[in-house]
Amino acid sequence: MISIGETIGGRYEVVAHVGRGGMQEVYRAYDKLLGINVALKTPQTVQSAKRFKASAQVAAKVNHYNIAKTLDYFVEGNAEYLIEEFIDGETLDQKQQKLGILDPHLGARVLHHLAKGVAASHRVNVVHRDLKPSNVMTAKGVNVHRLKITDFGIATLTKEVFDDAAEQGDITLSNSGTIKGALPFMAPEMMFRQPGESPGKSVDIWSIGAMMFKLLTGEYPFGVYLTAAVNVQAKKREPWPEFMTGNTQLAPLARELQSVIDKCLEYAPENRPDANDIVGMCEELCYLAVERHTGSVSNLIQNNYSGFISGGETTFFSMESVYGTRRPNLDNNRRVCYSSFPGSPRPRAHPVIVIDE
Repeated sequence: MISIGETIGGRYEVVAHVGRGGMQEVYRAYDKLLGINVALKTPQTVQSAKRFKASAQVAAKVNHYNIAKTLDYFVEGNAEYLIEEFIDGETLDQKQQKLGILDPHLGARVLHHLAKGVAASHRVNVVHRDLKPSNVMTAKGVNVHRLKITDFGIATLTKEVFDDAAEQGDITLSNSGTIKGALPFMAPEMMFRQPGESPGKSVDIWSIGAMMFKLLTGEYPFGVYLTAAVNVQAKKREPWPEFMTGNTQLAPLARELQSVIDKCLEYAPENRPDANDIVGMCEELCYLAVERHTGSVSNLIQNNYSGFISGGETTFFSMESVYGTRRPNLDNNRRVCYSSFPGSPRPRAHPVIVIDE
């Protein structure tokens, strides 16, 4: 472990240890030269012999707003370091823990930005291979601002971990934490690959579909760990939950999202769209990208069919705008997330989801 306060490379002062994955240690550091915070990453001991420099060179090819930018790579002593744009926020995994599920409008926004980032990487032939909610950062809170896909800087390392597992036999039985964490979002051609096979860009498309299924429904499309592999092999996917299309105001967008995600989760790689196709589909979606707020239900009227939200300005809502299985109630511990639009005599909330903050 690097000591807090230590200066690396003559310019990066380590401020805090912020994360650990199956591949690397991650620190927040202060770049004394540029006067900004950066993410400082170094491979874990078991990965020290891997092609960390090659990963940095690959990631440096990708330049897009929705991807955390690779800024620097260097070796000091016997250690290798990767410097990446620092995102002061939370992962999509953490955001879902807060929100429970994303409504179709928020989901469409996430899908659109994910697709744009992946399309940019695929244009320069960089495949992530480990897309999952914990590798996507956004600003903190209930909004999805500044979405950034991270860890493109270890794309080559990830490939080598999967290559090693394939050489040993069944990749789905690997004890690697990286592989176990990836399985719920891993494409079948990656799970059941043979030694020497190198699945391409289609694996990221499958991962986008699996991620979006989880974010919109709260459930993994095929389960977790080995269960995911068994169900993928048996082509046994969880069905879309009825609540997604049970609301007349949200059903049209929900169905369109389901259609896009179904295409991403085609079992045959050649049947999946490419990332540019997904961007085009998202551009045809009519989704709201306005600010989100939080508040508590202060009153229910019309036999609990509608009510008011207190969260700054009192806002009217209808149950027809609520997404998910949880209904707003008067329990102050059950807050709601919503967008607000002008209305008379009160602003109107739409869409609304019940959250646990």
